Amino acid sequence: MGTVNGIHELPGFPVPPADAALPAREVLPAYFGEYEERFDLRVRRPEPVRSVTREDDDPRGRLMADVGPPGNARYAARYVVNATGTWTKPFWPRYPGQETFAGRQLHVAQYAAAEEFAGKRVVIVGAGVSAIQLLEEISRVAETYWMTRREPQWIDDDFDIPARVAAIARVEDRVRRGLAPGSVVSVTGMRWTPSARRAEARGVLVRYPMFVAVEPEGVRMPDGSLVVADVILWATGFRSALDHLAPLRLRVPGGGIRVDDSRATDEPRLFLIGYGPSASTIGANRAGRSVAARIVADIDGQEVARSSPSRS
Repeated sequence: MGTVNGIHELPGFPVPPADAALPAREVLPAYFGEYEERFDLRVRRPEPVRSVTREDDDPRGRLMADVGPPGNARYAARYVVNATGTWTKPFWPRYPGQETFAGRQLHVAQYAAAEEFAGKRVVIVGAGVSAIQLLEEISRVAETYWMTRREPQWIDDDFDIPARVAAIARVEDRVRRGLAPGSVVSVTGMRWTPSARRAEARGVLVRYPMFVAVEPEGVRMPDGSLVVADVILWATGFRSALDHLAPLRLRVPGGGIRVDDSRATDEPRLFLIGYGPSASTIGANRAGRSVAARIVADIDGQEVARSSPSRS
């Protein structure tokens, strides 16, 4: 929790104090669970959505969500709010020989604690906040090698409100044009977090160039040398979990879905939260409130239009 940029509290229920050392994956679900219980929100789970389709060619018609195994259940909706985020779709880069590695490979999404790597040689791949945080933790109990594709360009400035607004604006521009949102570090840059400072002070913030291949005993470096390793930890980020929206055919040549203020430009009945500029607890909750208000306004407008007498 000590590295979380911020949590936007849900309406009527302040975020309770949390130990900075606790994993966010424990604190946030508990907070959301208490919120559901307090306000009697009848969330139905687990109901995995296989696909979202259009009922017919009527642009004012309904969207259909197929849930669970084929033939299990189908929901019809005037609007779909897709808030799947990225956590369920970790990104694993591909390198020659990756499948031959005799040690353990895991993604940061599977990380539990540094203690499980005690006494091992660990290669940590990635240039984001998670990579640095885990490097600092794991290097206390193991021998670590931190590798990135590019030499980090560290930024000394604080990631203050103006900097965050500017970063969000860049992402908004990308998704509006149908480009893939990009990684977090590509937007925020490499900033001196407390974890980075601690790692530097201990002499473990040492960057190695990215390896060119994986072998059973370790990774082969660009200069031909072999770094023997027991573990490869991929801190390589996530991609948007949108496979179930594929039947709507919304992806454009830029690699993304065109979205303007959380609404899919090419399918106005679909809203995307946790995509692009709203891919954080702060951004997602703010976008959720805005989307809810816009859906209510849309429905009210449609009802008024239907009840108004036609004019000749």
